[in-house]
Amino acid sequence: MLLAAFAFGAEVLRTFAYIDGFNLYNRALIKTPQFKWLGLRLFCASFLADNDRCEIKYYTARVSGRRDPGQPGRQNAHLRALRTIDGLSVFFGNFLPKQIRRPLVSPIPGLLRYVDVPTTEEKGSDANLASHLVWDGARNAYDVAVVVSKDTDLVELIRIVVQAIKKPVGVICPDGACPKSLRAVASFVRHVDHSALAACQFPRVVRAKNGRELHRPREWFLPATRP
Repeated sequence: MLLAAFAFGAEVLRTFAYIDGFNLYNRALIKTPQFKWLGLRLFCASFLADNDRCEIKYYTARVSGRRDPGQPGRQNAHLRALRTIDGLSVFFGNFLPKQIRRPLVSPIPGLLRYVDVPTTEEKGSDANLASHLVWDGARNAYDVAVVVSKDTDLVELIRIVVQAIKKPVGVICPDGACPKSLRAVASFVRHVDHSALAACQFPRVVRAKNGRELHRPREWFLPATRP
């Protein structure tokens, strides 16, 4: 198994998975709606040894629905399904609306060279993830950490945990290209592909702990498999 080299003779590895939800979504899921009903317990287990005891920390932000009015409802459905997973915690940042100025590809001489474009910026999730990764390592809460992200802002934090706190940290890259700076500090690197995402989907209907049925959003079915 992938983490067997880090067992150090222990029967069970205490593993913490830190999932950058925004990075995972934009790198692996945004263009593949059929994979968005992702069961994170199965997802993490696909990268871990059979004897690992894994706690999952998921970092995200609530979407506004400004561009897609149905998006908050679909996100809430997935969050409710995630809350059925024992040992999973969700931590929220924020999406902040802002305007950025961009140059036109074909400017109009003397009239228009730049336009202001509305956009949103996700704030807080990466800082939360980094803080928890270092603090949990410093207090010896895990034997191995796994970070699901390719955000290079995490390079120094991972280096500190690996080199100063002496805890192995693996990087699960949401796509096929892991930045060299992350690869240089990580204890190991694995990649997410479509076969892994397909194998780690929730059932079409998930039963919440209160007995409520949680249904996969219809938009997250392929057209050929819509019920």
